[in-house]
Amino acid sequence: MALALSAPNTPQSPALFPALAGLLVIGWSSGFVGIRYTNEQASVALLLFWRTLLSGLIMLPFALAIGPRLKLGAVASQMGFGVMAVFIYLGGFALAIEQRVPTGLVALIADLVPLAIAAMSQPLLGERLSRRQWLGTAIAVSGVLIVSFDSLSFGAAPLWAYGVTIGAMLVFAWASVLRRGRESLNMPVHQSLCIHSLTGAVLFGACALAQGGLAPPLTREFAIGMAWLVLIATFAAYSVYYTMLRLFPVAKVSAAIYLSPPVTMLWAWALFSEPLTAAMFSGLAVTLLGVWLTVRN
Repeated sequence: MALALSAPNTPQSPALFPALAGLLVIGWSSGFVGIRYTNEQASVALLLFWRTLLSGLIMLPFALAIGPRLKLGAVASQMGFGVMAVFIYLGGFALAIEQRVPTGLVALIADLVPLAIAAMSQPLLGERLSRRQWLGTAIAVSGVLIVSFDSLSFGAAPLWAYGVTIGAMLVFAWASVLRRGRESLNMPVHQSLCIHSLTGAVLFGACALAQGGLAPPLTREFAIGMAWLVLIATFAAYSVYYTMLRLFPVAKVSAAIYLSPPVTMLWAWALFSEPLTAAMFSGLAVTLLGVWLTVRN
């Protein structure tokens, strides 16, 4: 849906893009950091249940009152995408953070979705990639491997947790490729995001019940974490993201999102004392080079 948007040919202040990009990077990276912060108070299933439930309920009146009438078939299609986009994708990297995979690495892998979509488009949709794009994808993946192998030396997370992050990213990319051309998935953002959130709430709620219950911790830290995740990581981040898609080219907006992993690494270092190493920044630089080769033009 985002790829269908185009930037208008209207004059813009030179300071507009840097200002919005800064807000986007802060909002986008705050999602990873917010999960890491709130996970100190509750399990991943419980915190994601409350995050998606609150987000969905806040958007529900607007989804019902504004936009086209919601039909059962369209809602069912959005629910199916919500399983992959929220429950598997969001739940996958949240689980990895819970297992203490470095937060910056999780952000780096999660933000490689556009590269995975480009790689899957050729076999699934017949969209041919250039040699430069394949080279860029390979370089970006090698950068992720550099960061991954360096973080393995910390010894805090099991090996399977790294695989969960990669698997969740690939599932979301696969779902994004399959949704192309499906009219039932083309609806206003506030409606689709509401359906995705409530679908995730049902599934995360079932997981939280199996682990003990749905009652939230009555602590100030949990309340702060929820406000952080709902208001900043969900509403603010997506609002800025879709505003930028209407004002600037898609590739330019994507380039801003790729700045979120280093910001996430800095947040995690400052707030949770997660280590920063030269190899992590080297791998990040290699990944950004690969991303640039893939998305330019």
